[in-house]
Amino acid sequence: MRAWPDVYLPELPSRFKVPELSLFNTAAQKVETLPKKSLYRMYVCGITPYDATHLGHAATYLTFDLINRFLRATGAEVDFVQNITDIDDPLLERAKRDGVDWKTLAQSQVDLFKGDMTDLHVIPPKDYIGVVEAMPLVVDAVQKLKDAATTYEVGSDIYYRVHSDSEFGQRSHYSNEKMLEIFSQRGGDPQKPGKEDPLDALVWLSQREGEPGWPSPFGAGRPGWHIECCAIALHYLNPEPNDEYAIDIQGGGSDLIFPHHEMSAAQSRSINGQRFARSYVHAGMVGLDGEKMSKSLGNLVFVSKLVNSGVNPAAIRWALMGHTYSSDLMWSDALIQKSVIDIDRLQLNLARMEVAPTDSVIQEVIEALSQNLDTPRAIAAIKSWMDKTESGVTGGVAGELSRALDTLLGITL
Repeated sequence: MRAWPDVYLPELPSRFKVPELSLFNTAAQKVETLPKKSLYRMYVCGITPYDATHLGHAATYLTFDLINRFLRATGAEVDFVQNITDIDDPLLERAKRDGVDWKTLAQSQVDLFKGDMTDLHVIPPKDYIGVVEAMPLVVDAVQKLKDAATTYEVGSDIYYRVHSDSEFGQRSHYSNEKMLEIFSQRGGDPQKPGKEDPLDALVWLSQREGEPGWPSPFGAGRPGWHIECCAIALHYLNPEPNDEYAIDIQGGGSDLIFPHHEMSAAQSRSINGQRFARSYVHAGMVGLDGEKMSKSLGNLVFVSKLVNSGVNPAAIRWALMGHTYSSDLMWSDALIQKSVIDIDRLQLNLARMEVAPTDSVIQEVIEALSQNLDTPRAIAAIKSWMDKTESGVTGGVAGELSRALDTLLGITL
């Protein structure tokens, strides 16, 4: 599947020092510095295309866009892959509810998502892969799990034995009780009769009447959740066979810590023997006016509706960067209104002929981002520069700061 248009990144002048990037690794439960490399492999879980693009999505993809930008600023290449879960129960349920073909619904939402990512100035993935187009890879991955004796059948469905991976549970660090509770809330079926372990994951669902299916050596059907991501990542990111880890970064929202990232990592390790990701990085959730933002509550705020109402996409980025990426954010009209004012102010200051010194603020933004994407610190540095500029301090180059904010923060004005 074709991604959205590429983004031009102005090059930072060589006098700015770009240190190595530190990120909170959920698996290690601490902030770790990524090893210096010439190529980083990053996989970010994509949307299920039926409610795109709400601010929870935007916060997640902005987080990994900032990581992508920073790693590129170090001079490294980033091999970035993202999927689209364009066949799944929620998509089929929504299509049935709305009386539309599931493929038509999926395509319309993917198109909307691409437009939103373009508006938000997000760097596109090198490979943007739908599960449907990756079906041969999924079938091959399921076959490899079967060949490794890590699966069993319940009726005509195929399940993965999660404890085939001796490190199962070490990415999320959840208790068995918490895993069971979350599993039932997030697409799992712990109560299904015939399972060897309530947490065992469905990897191949045999075709049900009235639902789509794809041919395979084990009968027509479609993927369970999790297997599609490890199949796509292992193929398109082409891991170094001698590396301890298949990829460098596995990313998504914090709601994917379990079961999705735990399960996909376990299945990946059973397929190729490598630990899946060096770092598991997760963005926080977004709420609205004191409540969790969710489809069930009907209080989703959509990027496209904000943009269509006249909000500058840069203001959406600014608002989302005003808090630490890994913490939950409570969205409000006041927050976006304040961000619109800040962006207008920034644009006016960058248009001045005389501005406060800019080298120091650029270096401060770089340092802040290097330390677990400390965007609040970066924004504070920019606001301080605006205060100085407005008070008449001079000696900076507005164009150079403008280009640096584009490169590092994705703010284009």
